[in-house]
Amino acid sequence: MTDHRPWRGVLVATALPLNDDLSVNYDQYAEHCAWLVENGCDGVVPNGSLGEYQVLTPEERARVVETAVAAIGGQRVMPGVAAYGSAESRRWAEQAGEAGCRAVMLLPPNAYRADERSVLAHYAEVAKAGLPVVAYNNPVDTKVDLVPELLARLHGEGHIRAVKEFSGDVRRAYRIAELAPELDLLIGADDVLLELAVAGAKGWVAGYPNALPQASVELYHAAVDGDLDTARNLYRQLHPLLRWDSRVEFVQAIKLSMDLVGRHGGPCRPPRMPLLPEQEAAVRAATEKAVAAGLA
Repeated sequence: MTDHRPWRGVLVATALPLNDDLSVNYDQYAEHCAWLVENGCDGVVPNGSLGEYQVLTPEERARVVETAVAAIGGQRVMPGVAAYGSAESRRWAEQAGEAGCRAVMLLPPNAYRADERSVLAHYAEVAKAGLPVVAYNNPVDTKVDLVPELLARLHGEGHIRAVKEFSGDVRRAYRIAELAPELDLLIGADDVLLELAVAGAKGWVAGYPNALPQASVELYHAAVDGDLDTARNLYRQLHPLLRWDSRVEFVQAIKLSMDLVGRHGGPCRPPRMPLLPEQEAAVRAATEKAVAAGLA
């Protein structure tokens, strides 16, 4: 963990354990955060998409951050602060700072297909909260693409320090490095980990370590350290699971894998629906194969 750049390393976008009545199980969440760090992860990202932040009440969302900080320390917690309005995102960034966090992760405006001026204004407003901001580029879900030129401008104007890259276009890593060499690139999708690690990524905002932290951390370090024989072998074994991180059903899939390895994933809140039988069978088979290979 690098205090002045707490987004470096493996930060798990945490799934949120829910009880059968769909209430948040904060005790299990605290235990999960601690377990991830004990198993080699550098920190957690609560209130990301994987944490179902969109369907939490404001009270729940704030308490999730406070629970993570109490469990592992604020320097290891980088909350997602996405919201429809810039003022609301700034309030969530301020709440994160008050809770003791050292950085936040922010999607672009996602209530509509925002233009470049709106994106710049959004990040400028949230940066006023005083915490370093990691941009989250997810053009698939937000319909707003933080292309390398726009990222370079956001960084040049002091609004962002890093980017979680979820476009799936690994070629962008090199363009980002050319235009903004001081902007940290973070792996944003599990199934392009090796490609972005080789391209110089400084961290991984990760999904599947929720279920398989030790093997995932080993894969990340082998990849960034250039041990490609180890990395390729692990990547090949884990990829049938890692690719679920880029699918619509990623929350359900990761929670199922957590359940299968003895963690508590539990249900999801509506409107997310349970996996279809064939999807559940695929995730189950891939998870059981990983367990049999000693990866859990």
